[in-house]
Amino acid sequence: MNVHAPALADAHGLDEQTTTFATDVIEGLSQPPRRLSPKYFYDVAGSELFEQITVLPEYYPTRTELGILRQRAGEIAAIVPDGAALVEFGAGATTKVRLLLGQCKFGAYVPVDISGDFLKAQADALRQDFPSLNVYPVAADFTAPFELPEAVRDMPKVGFFPGSTLGNFEPHEAAAFLRSAREILGHGAQMVIGVDLEKDDRVLYDAYNDAAGVTARFNLNVLVRINRELGGNFDLSGFMHRAIYNRERHRIEMHLISRKAQSVRVLGHNFAFRPGETIHTESSYKYSLDRFTALARGSGWTVRKSWTDAAGMFSVHALVAAED
Repeated sequence: MNVHAPALADAHGLDEQTTTFATDVIEGLSQPPRRLSPKYFYDVAGSELFEQITVLPEYYPTRTELGILRQRAGEIAAIVPDGAALVEFGAGATTKVRLLLGQCKFGAYVPVDISGDFLKAQADALRQDFPSLNVYPVAADFTAPFELPEAVRDMPKVGFFPGSTLGNFEPHEAAAFLRSAREILGHGAQMVIGVDLEKDDRVLYDAYNDAAGVTARFNLNVLVRINRELGGNFDLSGFMHRAIYNRERHRIEMHLISRKAQSVRVLGHNFAFRPGETIHTESSYKYSLDRFTALARGSGWTVRKSWTDAAGMFSVHALVAAED
């Protein structure tokens, strides 16, 4: 936590989670270029909007990854130890994890997500459909170290990180996350991870600039959240969504662009925006198979098996913790 966070909390009566949000927002808006962390998209409304994105015709990652998991679930089950605890980092809707739960003999499921209310609702639904499965939801920021429930500590552990979320990290952050996940999962850890692949620029552009404008609402929702939780006064009509593909850096960049000269106030801080000035809200890195393998290896993992769809749009990898 930033050294100014305690003073911020005292001055505005914020709880710890909101204080962290406030600190990150103020720091992100204070530096050039301005930025906000994509993890703050995911309040209840943001999580619901993202689920709408996953079924859009332009948005290929979810349906492509689901296809791979359906086709390869038996192969994944063959390399996962019976009775293991499945730990899902950034658990959202349970569509993908159900494919693994239906094939693998897991002893427990630990969904981890920053959106506690959404997490609880999904966990409750899963308990109804898998009554013999022990479900232990953990409301936490999965990008930072967290404690696993005591009930699963002696079980072998398999991480699950679908949805190409790894691409939201800068490369050094992706490596740090993979190292952290290895530490959290412990000795003999395995992991199943989804990774989006490089492809035609137009396919990528359309996926993040859908015709229905759902991604735009998802992007703008972070400003709604700042207004609601931090007393900000962002005028949503003063900002527009834009996503571009930066081929040199292998990433989609999502921005909120100021339509006019304007001033915004958040927790006593004023932020002046020029027309056309942007807030960088998300990057989504796209990998080649070789670049991901190198990233995994440098982060303490060995790629045991990789699967792609026939068109080479998306990939799923089974990792095992490298020997120390």
